[in-house]
Formats: sequence, structure tokens, C-alpha cells
Amino acid sequence: MRAILIESEGAAPRLLEDAEESLLTGDIGLDVLVSGLNFKDGMALAGKGIARTHPLIPGIDLVGRVTDAAGSADERFSAGDLVVLNGDGIGESVHGGFATRARVRPDALVRLPATLSPDRAAAIGTAGFTAMLAVLALEDAGITPDAGDVLVTGASGGAGSIAVALLAGRGFRVLASTGRTEENGEYLRELGAAEVLDRRELSEQPGRPLQSQRFAAAIDGVGSTTLANVLAQTSWGGTVAAYGMAQGPDLPATVLPFILRGVTLAGINSVQCPLPLRERAWDALARELDPELLDGMTTAIGLSEVIDHAERILAGQVRGRTIVEVDR
Repeated sequence: MRAILIESEGAAPRLLEDAEESLLTGDIGLDVLVSGLNFKDGMALAGKGIARTHPLIPGIDLVGRVTDAAGSADERFSAGDLVVLNGDGIGESVHGGFATRARVRPDALVRLPATLSPDRAAAIGTAGFTAMLAVLALEDAGITPDAGDVLVTGASGGAGSIAVALLAGRGFRVLASTGRTEENGEYLRELGAAEVLDRRELSEQPGRPLQSQRFAAAIDGVGSTTLANVLAQTSWGGTVAAYGMAQGPDLPATVLPFILRGVTLAGINSVQCPLPLRERAWDALARELDPELLDGMTTAIGLSEVIDHAERILAGQVRGRTIVEVDR
């Protein structure tokens, strides 16, 4: 079994060509076909508080083929089934997807939609799954394209990129906020953004508690001052779906947007998402996400490249999605 292993807290991760499969626990055995590299994976590899147990195989995404379901009472799966798993503690508190083998619990395991290849499912990964959960939160709040502009912050990242594409595909007029407007502007317009905003408009300092109403809704992956300003600029009855904290976990805001404008702040948690919502999100992704757009935002690397590539994702140098072909 090839695997990246973080052996102890503070230890540098290593790629092992003959990792012990006895490390693995879980009722369902898998051959991992492909994984994905996320910002959270970069943090785990850099020792930034994501790994909650050691030793740990990181990787919060995997797409695999079932080899053994005999240990599970869940009859949904049998040998040969293609499955996808995001979150549910893998790569954080249990071994994850940066290996050629895995054993997982069935509770969050989803059968791979027939229209998705393993590579494309990995390209969607936690980032795309999270983006769709945010889009569904806006849908459930009654936000429709005729309500007005929808903002996506952190738009050039994996989740942000897919959120832009999904919203545009649903007919929304999308405003994409990024820190690299010249570098990523054309890329975001190709995904469907109507306008590209410099993130400094929202990130540099908290503005007034209530500001001019600009957005009918928003999807935010940044947090902190950015989220505070987004809330202050959201129109009456709008919804902001928040999934990340790239700028920080603080929120220097007041309750005024919530009380005086009826704004809703919807938190998005992809890790502990219940199975029915997981299946709903993956079904929607398989139907809605343009495969050509997905391919255009995807880069493939081998397992041997993950450790070096993780430094780039933490430095904000990675655009779109990165998949990990674990057999190379």
C-alpha cells in the first residue's frame, strides 16, 4: 500500500511505498482510485491543527471501488461498486484518501453517480460538494435569479470556482471576488461570472454595520472582515451561506443586518452532512455541473507530488481543483 503518513504531531509527512495496511480500520474496504487536494489537506500536511490523531493518512476526499463490504451491516454496497466519500472525519480523525487502500464506515458513503467518472468526481471533491451545499442553502431560502446579484468570495479557489459555475448555470448573475483580478479575471468570466471584484473592496476593514444593499445573496469562503462587510451589504431578506474562514474565524459584525434587514447567515458543514443531503448534493452536481468547465479548472498530480503541492495551495498559488492519482 502506497500512502502519505503523518506519523506524529509535528512530524513531517512522508510518502511510504510499503505502508502497513493493518493501520486501516472501518467496515468497508476500498481500492482508492483517485483523491483530491484541498486547502484543509494542505493545513494537515503543514501541521496546522487539522490532524486530530496520529499516525494519520491525510486526504479528506476519495473515490474508490469497494473490495470488501462483509464487515458492514449496510447492504447498500457490494464488491465492485464505485463510491465517493467527502469529509466524515477522513483525513482528520481517521485515515483518509492519500493512499492506494482505505477502510471506511458506510454512513457517509455515496454511490458514484453513473454520469460521473472517478476523476471528475474527485475534481468535484469536498470543494464542489461544499459549493453545492451552499447553492442548495440559497435554494432552500427561496433565493431565485430574479432576486438580484449573488456574490461569491474566494472565487478562484476550488469551492469558489465551482460555486461560480453552479450559480451561473442556474441563471444567477454572479459577482466573483478574488485577490488576483488580473490573473484570474478571464478564468472567472469563463466560469460564468458577470463581474470580477477585487477582494480588497470587502476585506481591508469593517465598514458600517449597515451599508448600501448590493447582493441578494452570497456564498462566502473567507470569513472575518470580508464576511462582516458582505452581511452589511446584503439586501433585505437575503441569505449568506458561509463555508470557510480563509481570512479568519472572527466576525467583526453586529446583529443589525439580521434584525433590520432580515438577513440569514447559513453555516455550511460538509464534514458532518447527513446522508440524504449528501445524496441530494451529489445528484445535483451530476446533473448541473458542466463537465467541460470542470475539466478546465482541474489539474492532476501524483501522490508523490502532494507534499510539495500542499505548500502551494496554502500560499494561494493553486487555482481551481487538484486531483491526486494515487497510483503514481
